[in-house]
Parts: sequence; C-alpha cells; structure tokens
Amino acid sequence: MHPEPLRLYVDARFVSPYALSAFVALCEKGLAFETVQVDLNNAAQHQAHYAGLSLTHRVPTLVQGDFALSESSAITEYLDESFPGQRLYPQAVQARAKARQVQAWLRSDLLPIRSERNTLVVFCGHQVAAPLSADAQRAADKLFKAALALLPDDREYLFGEWSIADVELAVMLNRLVLNGDPVPARLADYAAHQWQRPSVQQWLDLPRA
Repeated sequence: MHPEPLRLYVDARFVSPYALSAFVALCEKGLAFETVQVDLNNAAQHQAHYAGLSLTHRVPTLVQGDFALSESSAITEYLDESFPGQRLYPQAVQARAKARQVQAWLRSDLLPIRSERNTLVVFCGHQVAAPLSADAQRAADKLFKAALALLPDDREYLFGEWSIADVELAVMLNRLVLNGDPVPARLADYAAHQWQRPSVQQWLDLPRA
C-alpha cells in the first residue's frame, strides 16, 4: 500500500525530456499524482524549498510523503518496482538491462544533437533552419545505426513490448524528425508510433507558453 500522495516536480515549460519520462511512467501505472511546475528560467530549482527536495537541484523530482527521489531513470525504476500495472521495463533480466543501457546512452551521448536540436523543436513546434554540423551529423548517423540494430524486422517496440526506453528513444529521434532533418523512414515511423501513445499525448497536451 502507498497511501501517501505523489507529487511530480517538472519544468514550468514542460519541455524536459526527463520530466516527460517520469510523467509517462506515472500515467502508465495509472497513478494519481500532482504535477508541480518549477521555473528553471528563474533558477527556482536552486531555491531552498526545492533544493531541500531534489538532491541534484534538477527536474524531475518525485515526492511521496517524506521520500523524495531525483533523476528520471531512478524514478521510473522505483515506480516499476513499487507499483503494479503496466510494466515500464521488460520482465526478462537481460532485456531489462538492455532497456537501461538505452536510457543511459541517450543521457550520456549524442550531445551535438541535443545541443543543435533542443526540445523546443520536440514539444513547442520550433524549427532550426541551420543544417546539422558535421559533429551533429556524425552523432545522428550513430543514432540511426544503433536504433536500426535495436529494431530489426520492423518490430514495433525495442524489446518485444512497450517500455519506457521506447519513449526516450522516440524523443531523441523526434529532435530530428520534427525539425525536418533526414531520418530513415523506418525510424521516423517508429518515433511517430511511440508519439501516439496516450500517456505521451497527455504530456503533449499540457499548456505551454
């Protein structure tokens, strides 16, 4: 039993891909939760109240009673291990490890893509006119090669059934797809399919300035 109410602290503009991941996880689990906005533009993440909750002074942070947890992958793993309902990770041990590998890779690599195609492209419809730099194109080619290897035979999901890693890979691909950059059709179709998931649509429907 988890009687304590859940609060998810997210960025005020709803453009953090990591906040999206935690938000989708809560929705997929069918959990009631309050969304609390943190104004990163005014450095609210460093103010005493939030800094007292978030170890990293970043979003998202999940709060449940006197328990607070930062970092989106930690949050999604906690939710999957603590609550019944839709699984967020594959059940098989090796597939689950592979899903976590995808999450860790997307957070630690491909910086030129994240820099040149920020999430205003993904969540606010902004487009960047400048073509990808040579570094970003190399990163894109690396992304495409890895994603195609993970998705053989036109499979719908990375590991046979939906997982939170599918949402996170779709975000990275959509940095390019939604900007109009060339992306292999197989991967563009995969990203579009993940984008139609109701939990993702709930995030996309949040009001943005």
